[in-house]
Formats: sequence, C-alpha cells, structure tokens
Amino acid sequence: MARGAAMGGAADERGLRPAVYAVGAIALVAITAAILLAMGRTPICTCGTVELWHGAVHDSGNSQHLTDWYTPSHVIHGFVFYMGAWLIGRLRGKPLPFGLALLLAIGAEAAWEIVENTDMVIERYRATNIALDYYGDSVINSVSDVLFMILGFFLARSFPVWLTVAAAVLMELFVGYWIHDNLALNIIMLIYPIEAINQWQSAI
Repeated sequence: MARGAAMGGAADERGLRPAVYAVGAIALVAITAAILLAMGRTPICTCGTVELWHGAVHDSGNSQHLTDWYTPSHVIHGFVFYMGAWLIGRLRGKPLPFGLALLLAIGAEAAWEIVENTDMVIERYRATNIALDYYGDSVINSVSDVLFMILGFFLARSFPVWLTVAAAVLMELFVGYWIHDNLALNIIMLIYPIEAINQWQSAI
C-alpha cells in the first residue's frame, strides 16, 4: 500500500497547509460532539465519573467512558479508512493529500457515531444478549472513539501493510476471546443477527 503524500510544513496540491487540515479536523470533532449533545446524548457517564478504562461489558457503564473493549475496533476503523483513501488515490491516479484523506476519515467516523446513537440503531444493538444494557454512547466516549480512529489512521500511514493487517487481526482475536465480541461480530450481529453467535456471546 503506497504511503500518503508527505505533510511536513509544505502546502499540498490544493495549496493548503497542514494547519488548515488540523483546524478542520478539530472543527469536525467539535461539530460531532455538538450534534450528539443536541440528540440528547449525555456528556459523560450518568454515574458522574469519567474512567480512563471501563472493562465491564454487561453493564450500563459500557461505552460511557474514555476507553473500553470496543476501543480497538475504532483503531481498526482508522486502518480501513486509510485503505479506502489509498484506493481512491489509485483510482484518481495520484494519492489523496494526507490532510484531505484524514478529514474524509473523520467525517466517515463522525457520521457513524451519529447514526450509531440513533434510537433505531441502539434498539438494534439491544436485540442481542451482549448489549442488553446498552443505551447509547456518552459524548465523551464518542469523541474518544473518533480520536482512536485518527490514531489508527496515522498508524496505518506509518506501518508496513503486513503489520497493519497483523495488528488488526490480533486485536480482533484478542477482544473476541475476552468478551465474545469484536468489530467483525458487531457488524454481523447488527446487519444479520445469528442466534448461535447470540447464544455464544451470552455465555460470558
């Protein structure tokens, strides 16, 4: 996978400097947080605390704090979005400017965080045993998810392809082993729930 255009301090093909993209990234994250607040999402956990790590899956604190067992899936989002930006670059015959690719990735992740916290998707999650206590993300958790996606995007830019793939597989296997859920299973159970997986997840 080809690496994106070097950023440095120089302007890209559009004449935009890294600082412009950085401001755009901050603005996108802030707008996402504002939309989630307007949707009625709680700023932080209703328990009144902000934990760096929350390891319990089957309780109302899941997806309410800074990091949890689903944080690695957002790092993998960054890997996937970087690959998508690379593919777009291949189609257009030259790499996307890295700053633009990053803004597109943040926009995609932000859109998912908003959709994920709609009543329809929350109820879809709650139809499975592993998410019975899930009532949506806190705003701070959603913002943290976006930031970890950005981390994954930067890691994919720095890692060789084999290491990016290996890291994604290892994260999926590790999280899947410990909590009977991961990004792949999450997608499957959201789109087409399988009762055998549902029963296996309820066993923890």
